[in-house]
Amino acid sequence: MTTQDAPVDLVVTNGVVVNASHRQPATVVVHEGRVTALLDPAAPVPAARREVDAGGRFVLPGGVDPHCHIGEIVGDHAGQDDYASATIAALHGGTTTVVNFAIPEGDRETSVECARRRLAEGAVARTDHALHGGLVRWDPDLVEQIGELGAMGIRTIKMFTTYRGERMVEPEVVLEVLRTLHRLGGMGYVHAEADHVIEDALALCAEKGRIDASHLAETRPELAENAAVAQVLATAQHLSAPVYFVHQSTPEAVAQVRAARREGLRAYTETCPHYLLLDESVYTKPNAEGYVCCPPLRPERSRTGLVTAAVVGDVDTIGSDHCCFTLEQKSATRHDVRHMPNGLPGVETRIPAAFTALVSGAGVSLERFVALTSTNAARLNGLHAKGWIGPGADADLYTVDPAAFRTTEAADLHMATDYTPYQGLALAGWPAHVVAGGRVVLDQDGFHDPGPVGRFLETHPLDDALLT
Repeated sequence: MTTQDAPVDLVVTNGVVVNASHRQPATVVVHEGRVTALLDPAAPVPAARREVDAGGRFVLPGGVDPHCHIGEIVGDHAGQDDYASATIAALHGGTTTVVNFAIPEGDRETSVECARRRLAEGAVARTDHALHGGLVRWDPDLVEQIGELGAMGIRTIKMFTTYRGERMVEPEVVLEVLRTLHRLGGMGYVHAEADHVIEDALALCAEKGRIDASHLAETRPELAENAAVAQVLATAQHLSAPVYFVHQSTPEAVAQVRAARREGLRAYTETCPHYLLLDESVYTKPNAEGYVCCPPLRPERSRTGLVTAAVVGDVDTIGSDHCCFTLEQKSATRHDVRHMPNGLPGVETRIPAAFTALVSGAGVSLERFVALTSTNAARLNGLHAKGWIGPGADADLYTVDPAAFRTTEAADLHMATDYTPYQGLALAGWPAHVVAGGRVVLDQDGFHDPGPVGRFLETHPLDDALLT
């Protein structure tokens, strides 16, 4: 056999490839971890070591989750997962690349030290992975640390405008970080809530004995998010620096970001599936603590407004904000949300929950869905080989039948927790096949653990010219 006749690693046949820009019936040819060709379905199928028959399903780029907290410690609460369990769960849900946060643990480590620790922990990852840096205090050598993170391939840094005394940084620190990152081709990530408003709301609720999980929404009002977004946007506009807002939960906050974008500022909105699919009525349930996240779930009018924002293109990305605590951990302090670990497990359910809210529930096109869950996150994180299917792209993809729903049960999921906020809900968008790095990791025979093959991906300078 000549070299030309040597079989390729994989072909995916009988599918419709959907990119953010268009869709086309095609045979996907994969070799050595990359897509090498998209062939007309009528063309001869090349010899391959493995063939996946998509069965007429849509073939989408593997999901890129821009917002994961893997193995994170928050106060006295330790996340239950690591890179192995989190990325195995991600693959089950169609996500083939995760971006984790390296947020320092108090005064015990610097931002650079935390990033180095996360890089070592990532050695067991099953998916490719990148990192956001984290900042929880002012350090005299802050500018030097940001430069060192950039040299490590980390060009995004998360900051908090809330959690005073734990993670909050002051406005002048936000300004300096945005300025420095802009010089390096990076971007600031901001958790935006006005801390003084939240502190007062918490105090008022505590006085009334309304501080348990069922009253979470009162303790972190929408006004706090909207006010903090306005302040950070003003800082970014002053510097002409790009800024990315994580887990936006109100239509008003999203509208502020979009208005700034229309004025020429590179400002971006991320939301999460739980804000698109659930509302604050869940806090009346017996296990209300299982829905405690920050920002909290909002009223139904806000949920529908957020869905509309996603439909019309005012939302750029959908991240899971995956935080893998157990219901037992949350229940231990259920009577005081000030001491309860915030966050929901979601790296596995991100794509199905978002698919159900947007494609099934609101008629969003598959192309737009690909942009929200894969392409835009890849581009905003400088991951050029991710988020699309075509010659030269990493061979990350999954197949999906939009009409296929599955009832969500915690026992059927693979995250290192004992519950899911979507318990009992029928979700669409579950993958039938998943290919990561050219390896078939999920098919009709179940999951095939590829082992610790995930690579750390250095991110490139921000280039948003092709955002969709």
